[in-house]
Amino acid sequence: MMSCEEHTAAGREDLRPNLPILLGAGLTLTALSLVSLPLPAAIASVVLGALMFAGAEIDARTYLLPDFVTWGGMVAGIFLAPVLDSADPWWSSTAAAAARAAMTASAVALLRACYGWLRNREGLGFGDVKLAAAVGAWLPLAFIPFCFALATCAALVAVMLSRLRGESFEATSKLPFGAFLCPALWLVFYAVAVSG
Repeated sequence: MMSCEEHTAAGREDLRPNLPILLGAGLTLTALSLVSLPLPAAIASVVLGALMFAGAEIDARTYLLPDFVTWGGMVAGIFLAPVLDSADPWWSSTAAAAARAAMTASAVALLRACYGWLRNREGLGFGDVKLAAAVGAWLPLAFIPFCFALATCAALVAVMLSRLRGESFEATSKLPFGAFLCPALWLVFYAVAVSG
């Protein structure tokens, strides 16, 4: 049996990203971003992509989203907002990103609370609420619903594929939603950056 200290150390070890996966994904998205985006957007894409690929890998493995991914994603999105939106004054871009982050996190927190009240069990974790703040910080308001729709569709496809493979998936089965929302955030950000 593990002691409390050993269990805590093992838990921290689980929340470290798989470095080969992160390095491979990081090199790929760095090359893609540098080739297809202006330099400020490419740097932002690499920062966001590294955080989101780490978050997806960790959540898929542990069903937890570490704070360095969620808080780091939100802070980076707010901090880089003036760089990405050079048409507006820096304070306006920063305030808009912070407001979107707060609004998106509040909406997901309300959804989490309503689901818990109706079903008497947790449906979304606090990590998903914090990740929602990162979604709001990085994406224009019109693209936030699309990001959640993309993540939800990907999660549904994953559930359908697991059912087709004969795996059981019940109403109480756990699904690491962050493993779908993290890549969806980067993909939507990248698509917006390429088109804009």
